Amino acid sequence: QKAAQYLPDWDRIEQTLAQLETVRKPSHPVLRLGAENMWDDVFYQRSIDDTIPGYRGTTAFLVEIPPPLMPPAMVDQLFKFRMAGKLPVLAHPERYHALWDDDDLARTLRGQCAFVIDLGAIAGFHGRRETKAARHLLELGLATAVATDAHQIGDLQQAAAGLAWIDKKLGHAAVTRLFDHAPRAILAGDLPD
Repeated sequence: QKAAQYLPDWDRIEQTLAQLETVRKPSHPVLRLGAENMWDDVFYQRSIDDTIPGYRGTTAFLVEIPPPLMPPAMVDQLFKFRMAGKLPVLAHPERYHALWDDDDLARTLRGQCAFVIDLGAIAGFHGRRETKAARHLLELGLATAVATDAHQIGDLQQAAAGLAWIDKKLGHAAVTRLFDHAPRAILAGDLPD
């Protein structure tokens, strides 16, 4: 969801999911509606109106920020969301320039929201600086979960390479925690440590 770029009608989203469910087999993954919300004027208004699209059936919602810009008072707003019982989930924090050289800021933000690191970045497919940041956040223990921002089949191979890096450097228990247990906790509305 992004101002002046991508704001589909919610009824259309619901209809598309319903159509997709007609071809989904029981062996396929369960699909949940959600939205990646850009921290912009649409997001700001929705935060006031308490209408931020989130993961259905939970208090969690996914948000991203423009990579070169940290929104003013972001930490305070995240705190307000937490106090209101919501769970902000920050998508691909490895992209955000403000976090590249500021571990204290990363720790402060992580105290108020979940960090979901992109597996393609971990594997080295999204730029040198982003890869360094993704791996650094993992090694610091600030990553809550890992996921893929899959838009095409090739993205799945990038995700597999990211999981392989985690398995090699941090161990299989980290893969299980970051790719299985933590995402389930987030979808239950809990902020894992």
